[in-house]
Amino acid sequence: MRISPSLYGVLLAALIGLGACAMPDKSKPAMPSLYDRLGGIQAITAVVDDFVGNVGADTRINAKFATANIPRLKTRLVEQICAGAGGPCTYSGRDMRTAHAGMGITNAEFDALVEDMVKSLTKFKVPPQEQKELLGMLGPMRKDIVSR
Repeated sequence: MRISPSLYGVLLAALIGLGACAMPDKSKPAMPSLYDRLGGIQAITAVVDDFVGNVGADTRINAKFATANIPRLKTRLVEQICAGAGGPCTYSGRDMRTAHAGMGITNAEFDALVEDMVKSLTKFKVPPQEQKELLGMLGPMRKDIVSR
């Protein structure tokens, strides 16, 4: 059986088209994880250290953390941000509802924490998009942290 030149052209075009579908799109590189864009574990640790310092100096909220184990708090915050941002960490702390039970945190106090975090992110020149993504990851925790 002989294939006509026009049918041959159609089959060749179809095969090339199918091949192109199977090839990965290299024109758009994969976006790095938020963890990578934040600068990895060292950058997250630096921001958390500064953030905890901001909270300690913030009279709107610091009384809520007067008896907290600060080294453990920093470790858990780093784990939580690292894991949530797509890094290699595993969060080993309690869920937010359990961890904040009985603290009586208000919406205004939660907002103060967010302001303290933004202050640290700004100090370390974290770009607006990464700030938005990080706060978007932490924001849904409000319902489990705020109790009054």
